[in-house]
Amino acid sequence: MTMLSDCIRAFLVGGLICLIGQALIDRTGLTPARILTGFAVAGVVLGALGLYEPLVRFGGAGATVPLTGFGWRVAEGVRGAVAQRGVLGALTGGAEAAAGGITAAVCSGALAALLSRPEEKG
Repeated sequence: MTMLSDCIRAFLVGGLICLIGQALIDRTGLTPARILTGFAVAGVVLGALGLYEPLVRFGGAGATVPLTGFGWRVAEGVRGAVAQRGVLGALTGGAEAAAGGITAAVCSGALAALLSRPEEKG
């Protein structure tokens, strides 16, 4: 039963984040690029205020997979690295914390490019 409730909570949190993104697209003049950037910054800000960690504990992948989770993860990596290595950690911590997600995105994109057949539109 725990796995099912974890899935439901992840769906609810991730769905709410996506709902906010869709509402921003539908109701504002913001471009998708600005919305995505805003989500990453929101993850950093909410993490700095201590508000994103409880969301991650409740929603699991529903909170860590969207772009807000990426911003939170980078900020957490910087915070931990600064605590361990001082000012140098501010330059390296974010990249170390996000390396897994970035690697997965690059590998998935490369695999999709190799397996697909590009066609011209128009």
